[in-house]
Amino acid sequence: MRDVFFWYTASVMPPSLAPNKGKKLDVTIEGIRYLRLPIKTRLIRVGDDLFELLKRYVVPHLRPDDILFVSEKIVCITQNRIIHRDAVKTSWLARFLASKVRNYYGTPQFRGLGHGTAPAMQLLIEEAGYPRTLFAAAVSALTRPLGIGGAFYYLVGKQAKSIDCPMSWTIDEFKEYAKRAPLHPDGVARSIKREFGVETVIVDANYRGAFSLGKSNSSIPEKFIRELLSDNPAGQDSEMTPFFLVRKAPE
Repeated sequence: MRDVFFWYTASVMPPSLAPNKGKKLDVTIEGIRYLRLPIKTRLIRVGDDLFELLKRYVVPHLRPDDILFVSEKIVCITQNRIIHRDAVKTSWLARFLASKVRNYYGTPQFRGLGHGTAPAMQLLIEEAGYPRTLFAAAVSALTRPLGIGGAFYYLVGKQAKSIDCPMSWTIDEFKEYAKRAPLHPDGVARSIKREFGVETVIVDANYRGAFSLGKSNSSIPEKFIRELLSDNPAGQDSEMTPFFLVRKAPE
């Protein structure tokens, strides 16, 4: 049956919706198989209009029951929410907290600097606020020795967690830029649904996992999103597939 499935998808899916290198097109969640169809675009720059991009690249492939996933990085670029690293004025707190981030730099476990740079940590602090950041850092300092991880990011919130450091981008044009959190991601998702008629999720996904920043419908479970995107099918920038559609696979 799986051979039949792959023959069917190969025969009806255009090459533009092929899976990214090293990624699978389908995933099974609670006994239901879903297709995850990445949509390749040109390089998206500051000044581009998100809705025009969706009309050009996504609308030709849409079906009524699809769920549209949009990379929060692309939302940020179209909102001009990126900033050159040299323009970020770092505080002592940002430098101190960045030095405590475990990113395993210099080891085989290293996957990126994360918030282990002072500019990224400074933007996180500005997004979460100094009181909330200090509280999160204090709780983390108490819980980490007990083997409880993730308290800091849980307490600063998803918006702050979504901030990316300079050098986390694999596209040359953005390598020296950090990314702030997107503005009003729930509102963006709802606006896309009103315009195009499909449920929409603004998502932050990387090698560590995935979480939503905005949803057109709050009933879309976070657990479903995590399982659906656990292998980050959209890749990490150089694939240039910032949009992808999720639909139930044909039986």
